[in-house]
Amino acid sequence: MIRSELIQKLAADNPHLYLRDVERIVNTFFEEIIEALARGERVELRGFGAFSVKRRDARMGRNPRTGETVDVEEKCVPFFKTGKLLRDRLNGLES
Repeated sequence: MIRSELIQKLAADNPHLYLRDVERIVNTFFEEIIEALARGERVELRGFGAFSVKRRDARMGRNPRTGETVDVEEKCVPFFKTGKLLRDRLNGLES
C-alpha cells in the first residue's frame, strides 16, 4: 500500500471527512514521525512497532564494480522493530 492508497482508504472509511483533511492528517502523521527520528527520538506505536535511529560507524568499503576500496562515512539509518500484536497477526496468531 502506498500513501495515496492509504489516504483513499481512510477517506472511504470516513465519509464525514473531506479528502483534503484526511490527506493533511496522514501527511502530518508521517511528518511528525520523520521529525522525531531526525531529533534522535524513538517513536513507538503500541501493537504496531517502534521506529528508532541506529548509527553506523565509518568503515572501509569496496566498490563492487571496480574492486577499489572506498571510505564509507558514518551515517544514521532508520530502524523498525515490529510489535508483538503485528508479529502475531502476520503469523496467524490472533491476540
